[in-house]
Amino acid sequence: MALSSTFWRLNLLSKPSVSHIQTSLRALKPFFNPTPRPISSLPISSFSNSSITKNPTFLESKTRTPYPQDDLVVLGIETSCDDTAAAVVKSNGEILSQVISSQADLLAQYGGVAPKMAEEAHLQVIDQVVQEALDKANLSERDLSAVAVTIGPGLSLCLRVGVRKARKIAGTFSLPIIGVHHMEAHALVARLTEQELQFPFMALLISGGHNVLILARDLGHYVQLGTTIDDAIGEAYDKIAKWLGLDLRRSGGPAIEELAREGDAKSIKLSTPMKQHKDCNFSYAGLKTQVRLAIESKNINATIPVSSATSEDRKSRADIAASFQRVAVLHLEERCERAIEWALKIEPSVKHMVVSGGVASNQYVRAQLDQIVTKNNLQLVCPPPSLCTDNGVMVAWTGIENFCMGRFDPPPPADEPEDIEFDLRPRWPLGEEYAEGRSEARSMRTARIHPSLTSLVQASLQQQL
Repeated sequence: MALSSTFWRLNLLSKPSVSHIQTSLRALKPFFNPTPRPISSLPISSFSNSSITKNPTFLESKTRTPYPQDDLVVLGIETSCDDTAAAVVKSNGEILSQVISSQADLLAQYGGVAPKMAEEAHLQVIDQVVQEALDKANLSERDLSAVAVTIGPGLSLCLRVGVRKARKIAGTFSLPIIGVHHMEAHALVARLTEQELQFPFMALLISGGHNVLILARDLGHYVQLGTTIDDAIGEAYDKIAKWLGLDLRRSGGPAIEELAREGDAKSIKLSTPMKQHKDCNFSYAGLKTQVRLAIESKNINATIPVSSATSEDRKSRADIAASFQRVAVLHLEERCERAIEWALKIEPSVKHMVVSGGVASNQYVRAQLDQIVTKNNLQLVCPPPSLCTDNGVMVAWTGIENFCMGRFDPPPPADEPEDIEFDLRPRWPLGEEYAEGRSEARSMRTARIHPSLTSLVQASLQQQL
């Protein structure tokens, strides 16, 4: 079996302007220079099969026509979970196209993400989604500068679909390829929409599978202030929406948020998670249990859709939705307040806090966190809802930021074998844990976790010294 061992390789170029990427594209010209130059590889995960030969150091052998300044064009592909997404973005921040194929019907049918079903859904639409993104941008593959694709974290079966498609395009058209960290993309897309956002900044990344508080010190340099020790807030929203008989085709978050507007947020007594833990980690498993017991005590039948419920039954469901949302977000508020204190201790110049990920589309979440951030003299930055959920724009933009720093892989072989083993990273931390925030419960769950993105970047920087 052949092996794709590369993630992206570092060729350290001058650091791009933080205010906007396009001013740094002069640094890209060496990439289009026909003179061969070595690119040092990042450390990769080890494989027990010693007979597998890893890709040798790449020497650029093909000349590419230089792109005009400010005209770098990157295709981004995202298939880490349950949405198939592609987008074309220019280095000046212009979004040329964005296409997303949702698996909402599958989510409603299975009450959550079924990995094998999700993989099959990706396979059915990936070609169409990518082609539509190119068509909407009025471009062909030959007009692209590079291809960026999510390689982790996420579901392996789903990640593989996007990576295979990206490598096929890159190989066929001799394009460099950038492997993207899904959570870094959620954080960096805010730099596309908010040009004032400079490093260092804080970020709360909240979705169905992730709850992460980070300090972004620089591109590829992140400190993990807190993470979930069990369930993420988005997973809790989805599960409770299912128990309340809500329509999951829009996902649980919007359904809970809408119903909660009809309820009394203090009618159900729920305990805020982890009050006794003075750190920035999260836990939603216990809150889910509290809500399940509340639902059972009200004799709510989830098989009866809320749209068909009696007025009394609907009021009970709304009260539970509102009470859950209040406590779930209060947990975020408490953790963010402590994280701000820690972040300012490390980087006193922090001025912004980014809130991104699917749950960041929730207006109640934004409003409550804005109060906390403002109270601490910071500015809240939230991408528009269309860029909070999984999308190709965030992948393409993160690819651009990394490409401008020389972090990319060379074009893969055009005749790459079908059975190639890709370097996928389903469990891949973004940053190194902050000492005060380390959780023993979390730290024990290290099986099959890939070294963090930050540790890989720092190791490669050390190799350059």
